[in-house]
Amino acid sequence: MKYWQLLASFVLAMVLFLFPLSAQAASSSSITRSAGDELKGKDYSGQNLIGTEFTNVNLDNANFTNADLRGGVFNGTVLQGVNLHGADFSNGIAYLAKFRGADLSGAILTDAMMLRSTFDDVDITGADFTNAVLDGPQVKKLCAQASGVNPKTGVDTRESLGCK
Repeated sequence: MKYWQLLASFVLAMVLFLFPLSAQAASSSSITRSAGDELKGKDYSGQNLIGTEFTNVNLDNANFTNADLRGGVFNGTVLQGVNLHGADFSNGIAYLAKFRGADLSGAILTDAMMLRSTFDDVDITGADFTNAVLDGPQVKKLCAQASGVNPKTGVDTRESLGCK
């Protein structure tokens, strides 16, 4: 019995040594579904964009008003002047995203992962950040201006951010 196990192990080792499996690597840039500056100012308002990925693109002044962005991804994306009023970005990922002068009023950002993203001069009136993960300094910055109640979820913005 041990002889057969030893022989099988040896044969398997030889097969793997002689015919190694090829390695497959993936990166976030390989899953980009959109590219180029043609996305600046584009109107996505009211669209179903569930799971859509925007990687390393410039979305300056794009309009996502009331868009369904659940599970969407903004990876390394510039979101200057973007309008996300009333958008649902729950369970989304915004990594290294730059929200500058963005309108997040009334947006739903529950359970969103927003690490290493920056929020400068944003309107978060009535936004719901329940269980969203943000960097501590960004939460502090947002708490300084947080106000309102989300019109869809009924959650207070300050409470959703855990402001003191």
